Amino acid sequence: MSKPLLDRLKEGVVLGDGGYLLALESRGYVQAGPFTPEVTIEHPNALLALHQEFLHAGAEVLQVMTFYASENKLAQIGYAGKLGDINRAAVKIARQASGGKALVAGNVCLTWKYKEGDSKAADECRKLFDDQIRFQTEVGVDFIIGETFLWVGEALLALECAKKTGLPTMITMSFEGPKTRDGKTPGEAAKILEGAGADIVGTNCWQDPTFMLPVVEEMRRAVKGYVAAQPVAYRCTPEVPFFTGQKGFPDRLDPYQLTRYEMGDFAKKALDLGVNYIGGCCGCEGSHMRQMARAIGKMPVEDREWAINYESPQSATEAYKGLRDGSR
Repeated sequence: MSKPLLDRLKEGVVLGDGGYLLALESRGYVQAGPFTPEVTIEHPNALLALHQEFLHAGAEVLQVMTFYASENKLAQIGYAGKLGDINRAAVKIARQASGGKALVAGNVCLTWKYKEGDSKAADECRKLFDDQIRFQTEVGVDFIIGETFLWVGEALLALECAKKTGLPTMITMSFEGPKTRDGKTPGEAAKILEGAGADIVGTNCWQDPTFMLPVVEEMRRAVKGYVAAQPVAYRCTPEVPFFTGQKGFPDRLDPYQLTRYEMGDFAKKALDLGVNYIGGCCGCEGSHMRQMARAIGKMPVEDREWAINYESPQSATEAYKGLRDGSR
């Protein structure tokens, strides 16, 4: 059985996984726009295969695919009443893929129901979180991730609900600009969440590595505990520094895709900053994850040696080397 999360973090950096919804959308299993995860009950083998891909690439945690698996979002696409089925199935599939080799993280996310200072909206958010968490823990998860929060206030509600389980909790914010929607800097947000009991604080999604690194660096300076970073693998711009605001969102993002080496460079830089939990989010697939694993020393650079013979080539790699490196 895989070692508990907090024990792993005491020993060194933990490598999370990549993004699920957009990866499965590109394969035709998820609808762009609502991005709800009914794939867990409609096409479970597709999700199982992606979990296995991330595990093979070096991921030490498999996050259950329950992003937007709340009653309000599921009702939006005609899956009202399927809350329990979808959340339980997500955990079972992740468990099956893990085979005891990786931790399985429960998941809740932003609800789009939060309103600052509105107690009724806060109670609605709590119910949405509690319902998801109840079904996920019924099957069994190793820790809980609350992610992609634009408001610190909503993140605190998710933390409150997650902490009731007694499981370790990771809470990560998303940034459209220099501050959260309730006016908190990354450092302030991290301090508030750590002070409220989060075992790990950090940032995920919305930003690419270029824009996320300064955010997570500020968080790292602000808190004493564990810090997480999981960027998107889609390029952002100074004018719109978050991928959901790019013209290609939600289903024309191919030209924005980062290379595996750009994500690997991020992982190494994040490690050097003292980030404890490193992973990817939307757009981050197996090839990215594998390079990230290599960059932080979780996986060998090459799987096996092969007999290279440029004089008598047996592959295009050998035959066209001169064209690639400019020697001919």
